[in-house]
Amino acid sequence: MRTLAVALAVLALGTASTQAQPPGADQVLAPVKAKAASEQKAIFVHFGASWCSWCRRLDAFLDRPDIKPVFEKYFIPVKLVVQEDAKHKALENPGADALLQKFGGPDGLPYSAFVDGQGSLIVNSKHNGQNIGYPGEPKEIDWFVQMMRKAAPGMSPADLKIIETALRDFKAS
Repeated sequence: MRTLAVALAVLALGTASTQAQPPGADQVLAPVKAKAASEQKAIFVHFGASWCSWCRRLDAFLDRPDIKPVFEKYFIPVKLVVQEDAKHKALENPGADALLQKFGGPDGLPYSAFVDGQGSLIVNSKHNGQNIGYPGEPKEIDWFVQMMRKAAPGMSPADLKIIETALRDFKAS
């Protein structure tokens, strides 16, 4: 019995030590900046947390098969985890809180910013001093459309309309 307890303890320690800390915000963004610069795209940085239902909704929206290819034609999406509760603190990307502040947050989650290939802010999700979060209300969608226009001036009207229509057609349950 003692051997089993020791074996389980060793296994538990081994499992804990193999769970790596998420990469730092700078580690995440460095290769993305290079890619964005070479592809002449903006980076869509969105900050979220596991407890945030609107953050999960944004993740799901960006992964939709009708949205993902259109969005990624113009932007490189990057998610950074911030503001986790004590139980989930290990999920946070080190340095992401500082980046969130640099880009104008925090003011609720999700919080997003479009940045260029050098990591300089183009536009953030604050409109009239308030974070729009997930763009679900008409004024929030209007601002998100303006954000995309500013971050990707060459975005086709048809592609912009696909994303805008999908946001406007969403019905909260």
